Amino acid sequence: MFRFETLDVWKRSIEITDTLFDLADELEAKKRFRFAEQLRGAVLSVSNNIAEGSGSSSRNEFKQFLNYSHRSVFESANMIIICHRRSYLDELKRQQHLADLEQISKMIIGFSRSL
Repeated sequence: MFRFETLDVWKRSIEITDTLFDLADELEAKKRFRFAEQLRGAVLSVSNNIAEGSGSSSRNEFKQFLNYSHRSVFESANMIIICHRRSYLDELKRQQHLADLEQISKMIIGFSRSL
C-alpha cells in the first residue's frame, strides 16, 4: 500500500474527483470538450499532488505538493463557477460542488499544518 492511500485528505479528494469527472462526462456529452478536459485536469491534479507529495523525502517538499494541490482546488472551483455562468450547471449543483471543494481545501490546509 502506498502512503497516500492511508490519508483521509487523499481519500476525500478521490471522491470529489469521481463526482467532478461525472460532471465532465456530462459536459463532454453536450460537446463542451474544452470545459470537460480543463475540469478533469484541475480536479485530477488535487489528488495527484497529494499522492506525489506523500513520496517526498522531506516535510517541506510534501507541503509544497500540498500547496499545488490546494491551488488546483481553486482552479476546479473557478471551472464550476464558469460552468454555472454559462448555464452548463444549475445553482444547486454549483453549491454542492463548491461546498465539496471548500471542504477539501480546508482538509489540505489542516493536513499541511499538521506536518
